[in-house]
Amino acid sequence: MRHLLTPRAILLASALAIAPAAWAETPADTLVVAHTIDDIISLDPAQSFEFSGNDVNQNTYDRLVDFDPMDMEAGFKPSLAESWEVSEDGMSITFRMREGVKFHSGNPVRAEDAAWSLQRAVQLNLTPAFILTQFGFTADNVEDKITFDDTSLTLHLDKPYAPSFVLNCLTANVASVVDKETVMANAGDDLGNTWLSNNAAGSGPYTLTAWRPNEAVQLAAFEEYWQGAPTMKRVIVRNVQESSAQRLLLEQGDIDVARNLSPTDVDSIASVEGVKIQDEPRGRILYMGLNQKDPVLSNPAVIEAMKHLVDYDGIAGSFLKGMFVPHQSFLPSGYLGALDDNPWTYDVEKAKKLIDDAGMSGKTIVTKVRDLREYTDVAQALQASMAQAGLTLEIQQMTGAQVLDAYRAREVPVFIGEWGPDYSDPNTNAATFAFNPDNSDEAKATGLLAWRNAYAVPQAMNEATLAATLEQDAEKRAQMYIDIQKQYQAEAPIVPLFQRIEPTGLRENVQNWNSGRSVASVMYRQVTKGE
Repeated sequence: MRHLLTPRAILLASALAIAPAAWAETPADTLVVAHTIDDIISLDPAQSFEFSGNDVNQNTYDRLVDFDPMDMEAGFKPSLAESWEVSEDGMSITFRMREGVKFHSGNPVRAEDAAWSLQRAVQLNLTPAFILTQFGFTADNVEDKITFDDTSLTLHLDKPYAPSFVLNCLTANVASVVDKETVMANAGDDLGNTWLSNNAAGSGPYTLTAWRPNEAVQLAAFEEYWQGAPTMKRVIVRNVQESSAQRLLLEQGDIDVARNLSPTDVDSIASVEGVKIQDEPRGRILYMGLNQKDPVLSNPAVIEAMKHLVDYDGIAGSFLKGMFVPHQSFLPSGYLGALDDNPWTYDVEKAKKLIDDAGMSGKTIVTKVRDLREYTDVAQALQASMAQAGLTLEIQQMTGAQVLDAYRAREVPVFIGEWGPDYSDPNTNAATFAFNPDNSDEAKATGLLAWRNAYAVPQAMNEATLAATLEQDAEKRAQMYIDIQKQYQAEAPIVPLFQRIEPTGLRENVQNWNSGRSVASVMYRQVTKGE
């Protein structure tokens, strides 16, 4: 494994790792973050699909267009492409490249690099490639479908998709523009995948100086960045898994940011001098899936009853406090077309009547739950309320892998867990919660939550979900998703419950911290430190 370590980076990282308590405060030009980053598998943007890897790529690469999570109205905005034009028939989009931008290597950023980066992601066909291939690109046709000249590149689509759909997908990390010359100089027969898994070749505000798996990521400011050099000259992200350890480091001033604090630790440091808590909504939805293969759960009255057996406010105000807020629609707040209506209330008496009238009282249902505290706590709260309404919930705790294997095999009657969007367009969730054109076991559409729960989505909803990807007018498109979600709330057996909130602990002098909110990854470029 090759690492790019400078003597200064080695010295600073060693001091932080070996004797953190000796630091009265972090250096003024250095941001030190404690986070759980053991999920990083690869740093190649064509492969990386984990939260921590995306955080790194967000800061080391640029894309043709980007998303500003602090400007929700604007949404996507020009980046390496200074403008774009949609053809009259909607079948192609041409991007005009920004001049004068350089990669970290010093090579100019060209239309050829941008086109090759997208072609490469499709040809490698690794986990996030579907974000691009859904527009009709394949390994065989992509060089004909993504073309370029000296100043621009053009995407030739298989359908006249909504421009907002295409542009939102291009803000995803899989669409990062990589330095073709540098990558190919280090490539074997894998288009540089092995090399890029441990290195970076981007034009973003930071360069990757080191990545030690399960230990730390180190970034250095790119002084020639086209939008201006970052104020923080170094960013060090340390892998600190325990919330209590993060809290202690933050209180001592050994780190500037703690990103995985438990509600207990958030409460304990809320009044600590020199420390502040910043809450940001994230895109992850905690939901309850009711498998329609189960003869009890497939009863419409039971589906309705289950929606009234969750103590939304009570749960959010107790063991999920500071981690989740009630949210009963499948699009997270912050997305185009998000619906903030919460129509279901905790009403055991109403649920009991529905269950009794349906002749389902006394039935036993099974849930297989990943052994994470927040999931098991929700399951136990649901178990208690179901008992009051005449149903027994049997809780089986398993590892995450065991639960997912069973869930993808459609063998979990009641599923409690989270779904995180794959890209910043509403189709990312609509296409999995509200789309399932083939509900047969043979379809094996394991990527669709509707299929995993054996939910035969009504044909009208399937068609509406597809139609929303083609609507050219953004306002009309947003309304289409609102309409889909209202229909979904009225009948669907997959029930959104809460939206995750990320409470971040910050030293008082850290300003302009941005975790990316619901639609993006963390951004370090704008972070500053006051006196």
